Amino acid sequence: MTTLTESLAAIFSRELTTLRMEIEAYPTDAALWRMLPGIANSGGTLALHLTGNLQHFIGAVLGKSGFVRNRDAEFALRNLSRAELVRQTEAAKAVVRQTLQALDPAHLQEPYPEPVAKVQLDTGDFLVHLSAHLSYHLGQLDYHRRIVTGGVPLGGALSPTRLASASG
Repeated sequence: MTTLTESLAAIFSRELTTLRMEIEAYPTDAALWRMLPGIANSGGTLALHLTGNLQHFIGAVLGKSGFVRNRDAEFALRNLSRAELVRQTEAAKAVVRQTLQALDPAHLQEPYPEPVAKVQLDTGDFLVHLSAHLSYHLGQLDYHRRIVTGGVPLGGALSPTRLASASG
């Protein structure tokens, strides 16, 4: 039987692999940062926010990675290269994998080490929230890319075959 920790690790890995694919599917660095009417964030901004969020809440808080988040910069920086955003995505993927592999499943029932939005949450509950947050913004990034490039959805991005319990 797959543990929740193993399932979460597989979901984060799948989604961060998809984030990398999305970033690489933009034809140019400039396209990734293009602002569209009625859409608050570019694809680049969403990528920075997602990697910063996971590096902080999973890497720094749970994994003691030493990462220092600058949330304001996630929304203010512009024109980083696709290569740099891929690098940040891979760094987030590595720290999430390392942290979740080391996390005792019993710890999921314990309080998350710091309040989130001024409330206390169980660690497992918050990790499930973080996976939903990642998926939500990943969908926004996909729509941004498709509008900017006229592209199509990435095939197999959310395939259940990439989950921890997949067999057959």
